[in-house]
Parts: sequence; C-alpha cells; structure tokens
Amino acid sequence: MALRNLKEFCIPAKREQVGAVFDKYGDGALFLAGGTFIHGLEARGLLSEVEALVDIRKLGLDGLAVTAEGIRIGAATTFAGLAQTPDLNNAAWLGALKDALAYPPMQIRNVATVGGCLAAACPFFDLPTAFMGLDGRIAVQGSGAQREMELAELFVGLFENSLKPGELITELMLPKPVGRSTSAFIKLEGTANDLALVNVAVRVSVDPDGICRDARVALGGGVGDRVLRSPSAEGLLRGQEITDKLLRAAAEAVGQDIKPMTDHRASAAYRLAMAKVFTRRALNRALGRLN
Repeated sequence: MALRNLKEFCIPAKREQVGAVFDKYGDGALFLAGGTFIHGLEARGLLSEVEALVDIRKLGLDGLAVTAEGIRIGAATTFAGLAQTPDLNNAAWLGALKDALAYPPMQIRNVATVGGCLAAACPFFDLPTAFMGLDGRIAVQGSGAQREMELAELFVGLFENSLKPGELITELMLPKPVGRSTSAFIKLEGTANDLALVNVAVRVSVDPDGICRDARVALGGGVGDRVLRSPSAEGLLRGQEITDKLLRAAAEAVGQDIKPMTDHRASAAYRLAMAKVFTRRALNRALGRLN
C-alpha cells in the first residue's frame, strides 16, 4: 500500500487533539479505525489526496450499552466486540445483526470497527445493510458540536458519505422495536468471505393476529451506489396478514426501488433477480424466528 502524499500519521489520545490535524490538512486528513478497507480504497485510487491519517483507537469510542430503548454501540467497537451484545442469540429482533456477523472471517471481526464500516460508505459491506434494516442511527461529533442522523443521510454515493471535514462517527444506536418483532439478514457472495453481490436485511413487527404492523427492507451489494431501503416492499407488507403470497409480492416489489450495477462480478439483471429471491428468503428466515 502506498499513500503517495501522506505527510503525517497521528494517534490522538483526546478528541480535542483531532481538530488541530483537520485544521491543518482539511479534506486531506482521514480517520482510521480498524483500517481493514484502506487498501481497497487505495487500490481504487480514492486516497490520492490523503496527507494525514488519524488513528482514533485511543479515543475511548468503543463499548456497548443496553437500555430499555435499545442498544448503544461505540463507533470503535470491533465486530468481535459487537458479537458480545447481550441476548444476541436469543432476541428475534436482533436476528439480522447475528446473521451479518456470521459472514466476516475472524481476522476482520477482530479488527474492523462499527464506525469504520459505516464511514467507508461501501454498498458491498454487510453490517451497514443490517444496521439500516434495524433502523440504526448514528451520533456524529465535530468542532465541539454533536448531531444525530439516520443512515440514509450518511450514505450519499459510492464510497461517499455526508460527514464534514473533522467530523467522526462516535456512536451507533439500534432502537428496540415495540411488540413482536423479528429480523434477518442474508447475503449472496461469489466466494467465501467475498464482498456481497447482493445482501438483504429485513425487520418485521407482527401482531397476535398475524398482521404486519411495521416493516423494514434494506438492500446492498451493488443494487445501487449505496445501501438503501425499499419503500415499495415495506408498504406492501404494512397492515396486511402475513401470507406466502404477500411475501412473494413484497420480494418482487424491491425491483421498483433498486438500480443494480453491472461490474466484473455480476450483471445488473442477475443482481435484480437475486435481490428478489434473497428478499423473500430473508423474510421467511425472519418470520421463522417468531415460531
């Protein structure tokens, strides 16, 4: 790996020290957490303007907190740390998170961080799709001010996020849904540990009569230039009795909201077909968890 214009590498121990680096380099400074995708960005020519790397692992941004409202996850929490989420294996509403964490190899799980995988804005990653399906929100801090945003606001294009220079993700919040809720994530990959060709995360809330009260359908893996939700599929599910016919219709509806890309790994037509297949499979997996 060669960052040809790199002039400085710093490891601040306090958040106040971060601002000085960005005051000096502006857009030429880049946050580094786990760093598992930095080679991928460099190989795509996206780091040619980087002059400073800021390693944030000593800023105390890791950790998990479970509250009545949901789960708060520090941005520097590794995937392995995230796997320690209480009740992850038993709570149906966290099914999508459990599923997504099963895919990365151990080397990635031990190093990759929650905030880093979100800030990379890579639509082929798995965790961002799962987080969006679970209504994840992030806290962002920069220049002494803090704000919150939905993940749809963070992802603005291929490898492009909406963070301003000097802003960093400090926390991810996963709100606990009301009532009987379940979720699932599923991925299509070319080889073991490959980036997703297509991935899907769903969350469904069902009342005692079998009526869907709320739904989320999120997709990634080259179905667009960013991770996105399918309002068409979600709208079909809400207020309806859960039947196999409804699930087939909802899966078909995702085609109205995605614009798959063609690349060296898959064609747009193949991604479109598989997005529908995997949406239906994810819905069935999620609903199976309620039983």
